[in-house]
Amino acid sequence: MQAREGGLYAVLGPNGSGKSTLMRALLGVVEVEAGIATVNGMDAREWERGALARQVGAVSQTETFAFALTARELVAMGRYPHLGPLRSEGPDDREAIDEAMAHCEVLDLAQRSVQTLSGGELQRVRIARALAQAPRALILDEPTSSLDVRHEMTILGLLRQLSSSGITVLFITHHLNLASRYSDRMLLLDEGRVAAEGAPEEVLRADVLERVYRWPVAVEVDAVSGAPRVTPLDRASGARA
Repeated sequence: MQAREGGLYAVLGPNGSGKSTLMRALLGVVEVEAGIATVNGMDAREWERGALARQVGAVSQTETFAFALTARELVAMGRYPHLGPLRSEGPDDREAIDEAMAHCEVLDLAQRSVQTLSGGELQRVRIARALAQAPRALILDEPTSSLDVRHEMTILGLLRQLSSSGITVLFITHHLNLASRYSDRMLLLDEGRVAAEGAPEEVLRADVLERVYRWPVAVEVDAVSGAPRVTPLDRASGARA
């Protein structure tokens, strides 16, 4: 798979299929068993850490905070690859922080403690931190996990905006139908191998999904979005679950 600039890519697959490992490989923290994970044509493990962080921003699935931080302080941590351990924020850094927070619509949360934020608010702040790195690409692991419908749609709408602005976005998800609606292309993994790759209508086919997920499904065109819609079936009766 080769991700083009400004595309929105969904990475799908059952538990244990290698989705999070792919993310770690692209961040250069694990070595792949076969093939190569490259960023701008160079092996991800050969990048200097700070230089790679200026190319790729990452948002992990979960995160804990050992001490109290305001939302702005958390976003400002994204400037570390540009500042290093000694230099303090300059005008360019403050502008990057403000722009990232504005893009994610969290400027009004700047002085709030991260411990007081809702799940959706915190996720937008964490995405703003990654954007403050000024990366060319963004990788997110389950960005809508445990969020309600409103916050799911807000986050996916934000990812669409970011890709439209030229940032390459890869997001790992179990939500097939949301991925179908928002992504340009999909990568479907199965036990560490590529099972399918392409546009949603090329990947979300009943025969492919049933082989990968080991469960019967029906695939139809959604009347509202026009995207493929996947419905799991009851194994015994073939009825919709």
